[in-house]
Amino acid sequence: MKFELTVESREGGGKGPARQLRRAGRVPAVLYGQGECLLLSVKPDELVKVLRSQAGSTALISLTINGAKSKPNRTALLREFQVDPITSSVLHADFFEVAMDKPIRVKVPIHLTGGQPIGLKEGGVLHQALRELHVECLPSVLPDFIAVDASQLQINEGIHLKDIPKTEGLRFLDDPDHMVVSVAAPMTDAKLESLLATGAAGAEGAKEPEVAAKGKAAAEGAAGAEAGKAGDAKAGAAAPKAGAAPAKKEPEKKK
Repeated sequence: MKFELTVESREGGGKGPARQLRRAGRVPAVLYGQGECLLLSVKPDELVKVLRSQAGSTALISLTINGAKSKPNRTALLREFQVDPITSSVLHADFFEVAMDKPIRVKVPIHLTGGQPIGLKEGGVLHQALRELHVECLPSVLPDFIAVDASQLQINEGIHLKDIPKTEGLRFLDDPDHMVVSVAAPMTDAKLESLLATGAAGAEGAKEPEVAAKGKAAAEGAAGAEAGKAGDAKAGAAAPKAGAAPAKKEPEKKK
């Protein structure tokens, strides 16, 4: 999918100019890549159209830059954006310029096709381990998404990345043995109860040694304290009191 955006070149970066742009009803943006970085401003409604599209971050955008000193027409991808958590308005956008004759590396979403898998109709549980793939390709062959037909999957069956049909000019960068989607067997009530009972027993067993250890440590500490007090008392009884007069010696009798 391809979009066309008309943007304005702007001067001055930082938080102050960005706030002024937002108050004026524009979204501050940056275009980088190909050894250049340009400051831009975009109309919010045009930017939202791209964000709400099915392609999203994989859509090629033809930028027409008003006020650009050179190359007013560029091709880019919407790489990142920031949204206000309260108003949901777009606060900032980053565009990445691409060259049509150079391969790029991007993340492409995975869409499951073909309807409900057979295994789900038999009570299985669907697990989608991967929701996007890292791919490398020329911008001209960049797909909006990777279609994976999971309709024939039965219980305990799955599709690995290496099972997905290859598209000419498109290279997957993830591990080919990585599971993309699978249908697992449903968990029986007996197995669930067993797992819950095992988890509860393990939790109780883990607490008891800790309590016993704390009790033992406390008992040893108390015994040590009592022994220390007894030793101190004994030593105090044996030692002369501070300030006490020395004992008088009996005079020797004359023989």
